[in-house]
Amino acid sequence: MKLKYLILLGLVIHLTTLGYSQLTIKYEKFTLRNGLNVILHEDHSVPVVAVNIWYHVGSGREKPRRTGFAHLFEHIMFEGSGHVPEGKFDEWLEAAGGDNNGTTNPDRTSYFETVPSNALELALFLESDRLGYLLDAMSPAKVDGQRDVVKNERRQSYENRPYGMASLKIDENLVPPDHPYHWPTIGSMEDLSAASYEDVVEFFKRYYVPGNASLVIAGDIDPVRTEALVEHWFNDVPAGKPVPPIDPPAAYLVEEKRLVMEDKVQLPRLYMVWLSPPLFTPGDAELDVLANILTGGKNSRLYKRLVYDLQIAQDVSAFQASASLTSKFYIIATARSGHTLRELEKVIQEEINRIKRETPTEREVQRAINQYEASFLNRLEGVLGKADQLNSYFTLTGNPDYFNEDLARYKAVSPTDIRSIAQTYLRDDGRVVLSVVPEGKQELAATKGKEGK
Repeated sequence: MKLKYLILLGLVIHLTTLGYSQLTIKYEKFTLRNGLNVILHEDHSVPVVAVNIWYHVGSGREKPRRTGFAHLFEHIMFEGSGHVPEGKFDEWLEAAGGDNNGTTNPDRTSYFETVPSNALELALFLESDRLGYLLDAMSPAKVDGQRDVVKNERRQSYENRPYGMASLKIDENLVPPDHPYHWPTIGSMEDLSAASYEDVVEFFKRYYVPGNASLVIAGDIDPVRTEALVEHWFNDVPAGKPVPPIDPPAAYLVEEKRLVMEDKVQLPRLYMVWLSPPLFTPGDAELDVLANILTGGKNSRLYKRLVYDLQIAQDVSAFQASASLTSKFYIIATARSGHTLRELEKVIQEEINRIKRETPTEREVQRAINQYEASFLNRLEGVLGKADQLNSYFTLTGNPDYFNEDLARYKAVSPTDIRSIAQTYLRDDGRVVLSVVPEGKQELAATKGKEGK
């Protein structure tokens, strides 16, 4: 068998006609005396460096009636720190040819910069200053200003967006009230309004500490010099107290919940959602593959029947929303004008029953795996994608170089695995079925069986 070699931006992949036999991203790891974990990946393909820091705190660390803090800090962290005046974080990076951003989810908050390699020290200085000296520049007025920004973001993303409140209604009914995934990452309006300045300071002191963070630097670097720079800029930040692990209550649905929401929309939309296995656990990869079989492309089962053949749906999608504590498997379909959500649900249920009853073809499964593999490799084309993946693997598995193990989960999926996982998790008596309909058009909803509020 002829072996070919492909070098893709420093990622050495051995190809055979059977697929990738080896995928390795070399890295160096060290820990500062204050507990900050640091991972370095050297890649001289282009003169660019990605700086990626994860704080192991997301909305899942919040408590009922105190939600939205993690996302609020994503905003506050860009408002200046002890040695960086307000507005200068972006200005200085942009002047050096870099860019930056941040994201929050239930499991973590991440901040990242991509800069020319000669501006690495600037990025490290900026990140270290807001970790060590944010409180020197924070004030009640700044917190109030960003609180208002977040409230407007919530209005734009949820209250004033078509179908925007659907995800909130689903989460409230899918997991128990004391589970960390019960509330949205952006928080509630009431909690954002009620949060005091002291509450915000206490949150920062508890979670924004070196021992609760991991820093990845990937790209055109000299590892020896980079380690010295990290030690110079981060070693003086106090370690802080250890953050205990989350001990969430069990999330398991033992009934079907049917819900109807009226919204300012023109077309009704159906959501069918199940609790599913956490990220990297058995069943997670299988449900990714199943989602692709159902809606991945124009020849997928649900797209072909709903959109192409019957022409009763405007669109349809399925996906496994993986997370560390529990995941969610979604099927979402929007009806075409003149059709009801009961029609859509009937076809979707037929395909769910079919996948439980009949093993999918080898061709379907392999097509889904191939598409996932292509997407997997595409994420690793740039240094920022590699930096974020190294951080994710380290945070969730303890092994930054988890690439082979991750991809192997998918390549090992068989048609019988898909049927088994559908039987186990896509239970008719363990799901939320939400109909979002135009105002005054509840007759378009999928309302068979017990209805929720």
